[in-house]
Amino acid sequence: MLSVLALLFSVVFLTNGAQLKPRFEYKYSFKGPHLVQSNKSIPFWDYGGDAIAGDDNIRLAPSIRSKRGWVWTNQKTNFNQWSIECVFKVTGRGRVGADGLAIWFTEDKGQEGPVFGNQDMWRGLGVFMDSFDNDGQHNNPYIMAMVNDGTQQYDHQSDGSQQQLGGCLRDFRNKPYPVRVKVEYYSKILTVFVNNGLTNNKDDFELCLRQENVNLPESAYFGVTAATGGLADDHDVLAFLTHSLHNKEDQPANQVPEQDRQKYEKEFDEYYKELETARESFQKQHPGKQPGEFDSMFEAQEDRELRMIFDGQNEMHNTLKELNRKLDELMGRQEMVLSRVSQLTGGNVQVAQGGAAPPLTMDTIKRHEVDQVMNNQMQIMNDARDIKQVVYDVQQRAGQIQGSMSTGGGAQGGGGIPQDIQSIIYKLQENMNFVRSDLANVVNRPQGQMNCPEVQSSCVSPMLFFLAIGLQLFFIVGYMVYRSNKEAQAKKFY
Repeated sequence: MLSVLALLFSVVFLTNGAQLKPRFEYKYSFKGPHLVQSNKSIPFWDYGGDAIAGDDNIRLAPSIRSKRGWVWTNQKTNFNQWSIECVFKVTGRGRVGADGLAIWFTEDKGQEGPVFGNQDMWRGLGVFMDSFDNDGQHNNPYIMAMVNDGTQQYDHQSDGSQQQLGGCLRDFRNKPYPVRVKVEYYSKILTVFVNNGLTNNKDDFELCLRQENVNLPESAYFGVTAATGGLADDHDVLAFLTHSLHNKEDQPANQVPEQDRQKYEKEFDEYYKELETARESFQKQHPGKQPGEFDSMFEAQEDRELRMIFDGQNEMHNTLKELNRKLDELMGRQEMVLSRVSQLTGGNVQVAQGGAAPPLTMDTIKRHEVDQVMNNQMQIMNDARDIKQVVYDVQQRAGQIQGSMSTGGGAQGGGGIPQDIQSIIYKLQENMNFVRSDLANVVNRPQGQMNCPEVQSSCVSPMLFFLAIGLQLFFIVGYMVYRSNKEAQAKKFY
């Protein structure tokens, strides 16, 4: 049943709307960006209280407890049938907010007061977006309309439920897009539409209330107020758009209000006189010039439009040529890279004619992988060269030691053997000579006079003695080779 009534109301509204002609009233509207001027004022509007005006919106009440703000037109309307659209956002951190926001159409400019930031007992219309549930009926946030003749006090305890013309339960807090409320008043019919801010479609309105036989002042002020209480929300108004509604039959399409028509005619007459004066002055200064000679210097509307179209097409053509050139350059680079990769991998990758690479059936080596392999090869070659040099130095040093050993190690400078090693070798040679002479004396003694000593178990046999001497010589030669190798390696760092 409700859907049928809403459909009927919509049909009636569309029937009436088809006969209306809206006219935008800039003196009763504001919208960002660049909402405020350099002196922080809003053209044709006044704001105060705790309101803060910015470039994009007006924050009527910040999210601080017990704050009130307002914005009002500074002149009354000169039309009695109108349509307004208020775009706002109410955001807060809590699950419940307070107090709310209100749209006003009153005979007197409002003052700061207890009814959503405006004074009580007003004369005119108030559309309330109530956030807080004062009566505990769990019916908030709520949008409602109330008309007051200046004798009623708003009932805060019941949220004005017995004083409203009508309303709807709509949650307008913390929405992803701005909420829009459209209020229309025509032929004593008040209609309120709501866009709940769930989509970015600006025309997605739903009917909230429609009331007939509503008497409002012929001329009044528009205003928007907001207030916070124990709980607090940010109340931001992004735009307020006003249109006066006129019947197409009563006002022709090209009809202009008399006051504006006189103003425009006066400005045109003054400009025309200045133009004629300038023309006469030019003809006096240039008597040989005719006025028609300068017509070719000015471009006609059709020629300017054709030139703009040609310039746009020419710019698009140049852009396409530039893109084609860059594409050819990329194709050339691709062919070069693929050819280099094919050379590195043994020619397994073939480049097709026309600049397009054929589909690859196997994973080829990448450029950074090729660089890494080359670097590793260079490092291995350098390490092999160093090892070869070390081996060569060891061989050369060993040859020098062997040569010095074969010549008896007598010369110091021939083999480069250190002095301490040469002294050890010299002592060993002397000991060997002493042992050899002792043995020769023992052998040359007569057999009768030779008295062999008794062999004790602790005595060392000649074989063990020579074996020990040989091991000492072996260790000495090894030590010499090791030390020479270390000295050769240490010389590389100098």
